[in-house]
Amino acid sequence: MKRVIETERLILRTVTVDDAEAVYKWASDPDVSKYMIYALHKSIDDTKEWLKSRDIDGEDEFDLGFVLKETGELIGQGGIFYKEENDAWMIGYNLRKEYWGQGLVPEAMKAIIDYVNKEKGIKRIIGDFAIENSKSRRVMEKLGMTYWKDYQYTKLDGSATFDAYMYKREFDQTAADI
Repeated sequence: MKRVIETERLILRTVTVDDAEAVYKWASDPDVSKYMIYALHKSIDDTKEWLKSRDIDGEDEFDLGFVLKETGELIGQGGIFYKEENDAWMIGYNLRKEYWGQGLVPEAMKAIIDYVNKEKGIKRIIGDFAIENSKSRRVMEKLGMTYWKDYQYTKLDGSATFDAYMYKREFDQTAADI
């Protein structure tokens, strides 16, 4: 299902294999992928295979590309997906390094959370980040999330394990919460 959401500076849209070159720009950057669960993409083929493996029509997965309205360029990606074991929606995001620190990720994620909350109703969002990753901490704080517990995660290829924090936010279903 193709989804499109607009914010002040971004168009958030479904990402497909046709976007592999743009995605590769951040997925192959060691600074961007340093704390991510995925391994550094070493070739455009890594990116294409990953994009082919995704369920872009998933009922409980809302993962959208961040396109700058000003240029039409795909510069990042993020979204939320339902984690039954936590009865919560897990957030995640990536952004090309040259766009860090401009408030684009909180802008995009807030819009995605609003969209999913209207469509599905959200009780809780959660997110984790490596303790050293202060930029992700700041994004989650801007989304109204607070410390929940200590955590640890390992990259999918086993190449690194990170001490992390899990943050969460509870939603009041009786009021507009975001």
